[in-house]
Amino acid sequence: MTIEKIALNGYRIGIPIPFPMKFIYCYLYKNTDHYVLIDVGFNYDKAKVAWEEAFKELNIDPKEIKTIYLTHFHPDHSGLSGWMQQLTDADVYMHEIDLHMLERVWGENSTQTKNVEEMNLIHGVPHQLSKDISSHMDLIIDNVLPLPNVKPISGEVEFGNRIWEVIHTPGHSNGHICFYQKDEKLLIAGDHILDKITPNISFWPGASQTPLHDYIDSLHKIRSLQVERALPGHGIVIENVNERISELIHHHEQRLAEMEDLAQGRSAYQIAEDIFAHKELSAHQWRFAIAETIAHLEYLTQENRIKRVNSSPVVYK
Repeated sequence: MTIEKIALNGYRIGIPIPFPMKFIYCYLYKNTDHYVLIDVGFNYDKAKVAWEEAFKELNIDPKEIKTIYLTHFHPDHSGLSGWMQQLTDADVYMHEIDLHMLERVWGENSTQTKNVEEMNLIHGVPHQLSKDISSHMDLIIDNVLPLPNVKPISGEVEFGNRIWEVIHTPGHSNGHICFYQKDEKLLIAGDHILDKITPNISFWPGASQTPLHDYIDSLHKIRSLQVERALPGHGIVIENVNERISELIHHHEQRLAEMEDLAQGRSAYQIAEDIFAHKELSAHQWRFAIAETIAHLEYLTQENRIKRVNSSPVVYK
């Protein structure tokens, strides 16, 4: 666990996660008579202990937190929200789209694991790997329950004694949001813009059919704001925001060109095998590698750069 004092009477708190990024950075801001928390982390014991240590170090009673905002529904950002709501009695807010995705993916009647397995098989994933991916997805439910009671967020919010614009930035998730303080030219970026690594842009059942188009449009939207500093959900604070945006767009242009060359009557799984041949992937990592590959191939299809052939499995050429 790490704590860094930041502008506008805020704290950048690093909460451990059991993934290669190692930490999720959550943001705690003081308002006149209470605190506001942005993102909460992954639901496992190490994160709960980290939060207890953070509250003790900052001399904060959890009940002083009255509002929790979630940048998106992914479990490393929202997984502890039900636990944190029980601890604080805070109201929890997120974009309405991700509010519904939270229930769709993790709710009691979810069929998302089955839907993802069907998608994988359609795109040529071997049966055993598809089963392994499904088994891992089923295990993650323990890291998101209990689900919080969530309300849809408004277009403006207040914390750190400033008004922040809530900006919808779909791509990494359909309902991803950033918080922008125009006087400070400061962005709380969630997973929209990260340094060193590129946010995963994936194609999922029940979500946007144009995730990469959405993401690039969202990057242009943020670039137009001339943000001077971005506080991300993972990694270091970003000072050269527009330069980083250009790098992210260039990365996807390169990946699209690479996949366009590989789309010679091959399935998404076969193309992903080539793209990620330099890595030894776990079932968890394969889930994202395949969904990211499909997102890029569908982008190329929509741009009429390749064709999708609805055979068994689906192939691109």
